[in-house]
Amino acid sequence: MPNVSAGPRRRADAERNIARIVSAARESLSGDPDASVDDIAKAAGVGRMTLYGHFRTRAELVEAALVDALRAGEEALASVDLTGDAQEALARLLGSSWSLVAESMALSSAAQKALPAGRVRELHAAPARRVEELIRRGQNEGVFRTDLPISWLINVLHYILKGAAEESRAERMEAGDAARVVIATAQAILAIPQGTCTPPRGSAAP
Repeated sequence: MPNVSAGPRRRADAERNIARIVSAARESLSGDPDASVDDIAKAAGVGRMTLYGHFRTRAELVEAALVDALRAGEEALASVDLTGDAQEALARLLGSSWSLVAESMALSSAAQKALPAGRVRELHAAPARRVEELIRRGQNEGVFRTDLPISWLINVLHYILKGAAEESRAERMEAGDAARVVIATAQAILAIPQGTCTPPRGSAAP
């Protein structure tokens, strides 16, 4: 008589293995973007054949790790209060999600080597939209500069986060200082240049 529980049990085992592999990939690639499949399998406590049974290539595994990190990041970002003053909202957004942002930046370094550039941009589309909406709101409120393209400002914030993640990973910056440095730098970049009077977007010029 067939064991009717074998199928569900195998699926549960497979799901646990996938979760362990993805978790190990996130941790390994965050520390070393060039971590090998063998490194990740060892960290997950599974064999190469088990890993390849779920992820046919290293690229598939890298993408799964990045998607999982971005999902966790989105959950954290969704809980951040972005109401009120745009400058304060930006500080809360960057400060509360710094650790997850730092991880996703490290994983992005691995993804940029393993995945097509278009796919990496696609995976980052949702976080980028949230930042863009916040910058536009600050511009409309007259607290963020409007003299530079918004796409450039978003990219600059991306580079600030990536740079801080690299500094922290290289132990040239204390992890506890990273959020403060990122927030201060971002606010300085977005601030209206001294001596410039920039009316809120949509308001009539005098």
